[in-house]
Amino acid sequence: MLTRTNALSLTDQLSERFAERIRSRLLAPGARLPSVRDCARQHGVSPHTVVAAYDQLQAQGLVEARRKRGFYVRDAAVRPAPPPNAAAMVAAPPIPADASSLIRGMFHRPSAKPQPGMGVFPPDWLDSTFMPAALRRVTAGPVLQELSLQYGEPAGDTALRRSLSQKLLGINVPAAPEQIMTTIGATHALDIVSRTLLRAGDPVMVEEPGWAIEFARLEALGMRILPVPRRADGPDLDVMARYCSAGDGHRPKLFVSVSVLHNPTGYSLTPGSAHRLLQLANQHDFHIVEDDTYSHLAPDHATRLCALDGLQRTIYVSGFAKILAPNWRIGYLAAPPALHARLLETKLLTTLTTPAIFERALAWCIDQGQLRRHSERIRVRLDAARQRTVKLALAAGCSFVSEPAGLFGWVETGVDTDALTQRLLDEGYLIAPGSLFHARRPPDTRMRVNFATAQDAQFWKVYARVREELR
Repeated sequence: MLTRTNALSLTDQLSERFAERIRSRLLAPGARLPSVRDCARQHGVSPHTVVAAYDQLQAQGLVEARRKRGFYVRDAAVRPAPPPNAAAMVAAPPIPADASSLIRGMFHRPSAKPQPGMGVFPPDWLDSTFMPAALRRVTAGPVLQELSLQYGEPAGDTALRRSLSQKLLGINVPAAPEQIMTTIGATHALDIVSRTLLRAGDPVMVEEPGWAIEFARLEALGMRILPVPRRADGPDLDVMARYCSAGDGHRPKLFVSVSVLHNPTGYSLTPGSAHRLLQLANQHDFHIVEDDTYSHLAPDHATRLCALDGLQRTIYVSGFAKILAPNWRIGYLAAPPALHARLLETKLLTTLTTPAIFERALAWCIDQGQLRRHSERIRVRLDAARQRTVKLALAAGCSFVSEPAGLFGWVETGVDTDALTQRLLDEGYLIAPGSLFHARRPPDTRMRVNFATAQDAQFWKVYARVREELR
């Protein structure tokens, strides 16, 4: 709630709250602000205070008044620059909303409370003794100087690529060390593939709902996004076939897919759907990028396109930020031999190389079985958290769109989750509204919850109260 202080009036506090959300795109262009009466009730202030705050936002060019309809967020393209006295508002940590601010949200939490909308495990889940031991081992003696004072292997540390080759064999993906390239996280691997195989304006098929950051990344590169509905068994192949039947210059060149423990639904690809998808790729000559970010949480026998295809038309991408060490920033890709040289050239042009010290330490963690045992402990803990979260969500009146699996749950709330996000932020909780997981951000009544951070009973009590108020 807003509180009276000598520093800022209630009007200024309310105005800043809305301004911050508009600039971080939590309130999208065209969104309607709450009515004066509703806003006054929600924030415990007088209607006069709300009118004054809305007038301030209008003076800053952030909103516009529409006669007899209320106040609406102005389009950024026609919004004037903020006045000099708004510097304090701009400098404040943005609240996660669109893809880029969602990333920044990993560093600026809205409160100390558990955040159900986060995309990562809590830090205490990842705490271990073997990672410091691995670093001490790698940096002992002259090795530290050797690895620090020269660029490493362009494709990545040789020891790590050998370890990754053996690791991939465990999930039936045949990749020689020469086919593997390390990257600065899995997102960097996806970026290397896009920059190598695509040019601005090229159509790219992406699953929907899907990863908000992937939509934003491709749009920033100038690609044309073709949403493909994600079903329980895999992508909608009929929709993909229609895209592929377009005329020359309009056919997609790439499909980006999360086959196993899809974000946000938790779906996993079935063998039948995988075979038909590979047939479609061969028929229409497009590549498939298989993002296996959640491989450490999934069974080894899960269906993967790269295992069935043998890395002929597929490219495998994964990383270790989710399960092991977010700040080590180690990801990798495995590609067909014919593409390796082109992909490596893109890596050299963007980052030169990757830090060998962390890569050598990770190789030790893999070879000693430490990563495998750590992943097993995380899975056991996540299973318990998932069961608790599901019970709390159901008791709060939610339903699950898909069978709960992996790290995320895809939850039906029955109300507009963009509006729900606004209200829960006032309570100190961040959720991930369903609109984030669509390329064009249409209104949605679903939200994604992180099972590891949503097992807080107090959150679900607040959620149930706020949802009833919205209904």
